[in-house]
Amino acid sequence: MGSSTVKKENDWVLITTVVLLAAFGLVMVYSSSYVIGYDKFGDPHYFFKRQLQMIVISTVLFVVFLQIPYRFYQKIVFPIVLASIFLLILVVYSPLGVGTNGATRWLALGPIQIQPSEFVKLWMIIYLAHVYSRKQMYINQFVKGVMPPLLIISGIFLLIMRQPDLGTAGLIIAVAVLIVFCSGAKFIHLFLLGSFSSFIVWTYANSQSYRMDRLTGFMDPFANETGTGYQLIQSYIAIAHGGITGAGFGQSVQKLFYLPEAHTDFILAIVAEELGLLGVLFVITCLGIIFFRGMLIGVRCKNPFGSLLAFGISFQIALQVCLNIGAMSGVLPITGIPLPFMSYGGSSLMISAVSVAILANIYRSNSKINNANIELDKAV
Repeated sequence: MGSSTVKKENDWVLITTVVLLAAFGLVMVYSSSYVIGYDKFGDPHYFFKRQLQMIVISTVLFVVFLQIPYRFYQKIVFPIVLASIFLLILVVYSPLGVGTNGATRWLALGPIQIQPSEFVKLWMIIYLAHVYSRKQMYINQFVKGVMPPLLIISGIFLLIMRQPDLGTAGLIIAVAVLIVFCSGAKFIHLFLLGSFSSFIVWTYANSQSYRMDRLTGFMDPFANETGTGYQLIQSYIAIAHGGITGAGFGQSVQKLFYLPEAHTDFILAIVAEELGLLGVLFVITCLGIIFFRGMLIGVRCKNPFGSLLAFGISFQIALQVCLNIGAMSGVLPITGIPLPFMSYGGSSLMISAVSVAILANIYRSNSKINNANIELDKAV
């Protein structure tokens, strides 16, 4: 008879890649921020130390969430939805909301600040994976199968747009449509959802001239070199300066108060300047591995909820990467979406770590089932 002990296997490819990327991101946060850290806070290590603290916290969160069976999240879907709505309302309509650069996206909780929309991105994936995994019998029926969960998503979308945060709101809608696609919905339903979502975003952007200018500024940044095109032009200069092999670690010129948000949204431009195309390829390769491992976990998972959850997390990571790199290179509008595991920011880093921990747990749970089946076959 086979042993009753079943091994819990981990996806070491996924875990190792995340560790390498986070460590590399920490180094690049230091390189891109020590000048501004000294200028603003009198401490060149200010952002490095804060990012290191968040990596430690994120590591603890990763270990904790790796132990939580992913099916547990189905039991707390209702509190997750309520918490999402409550936190977003606090940001927009309470004095706890903190604004920067004309947008109120942060929530002040004593000495710390969190960005609820980062948490909501993951929570909505859990909610959608749960609901659509239970609607497989009538997923082809738009009114009964597809539409009801999207009403909740629409409310979340509107609350995030009130901040305003078009990038995050659009990301949530895009991931929702992709989860609906993976659920087996009809193509016509997906086409209608995509068209309606695009119309809403276009209408919102067109309601104020500055919003449309920001969305279309990437098409010709040199038309407004000191306004909407300034950040992108500085990113172009950084990329051109780096070339293939880069100017050398720490040798960026653009981080010297030329490129805004050099250590956050545009950190990859500094990677391109200091380490060249080779450095950028390293980052893209690591992120690509995370995405493909997540998709593979989703394909192999036999549980509909686990499969949709893995797909949703993978899509979200991939879309964030595309939006960030697209903005940095001038292919897409600048939306303020951080680069996972690379950009400075505690909320983004913590949620990225938790998201990958959930992926790793789905992998572990699936491997545990496979090992149990093998043990059963041996016993028979």
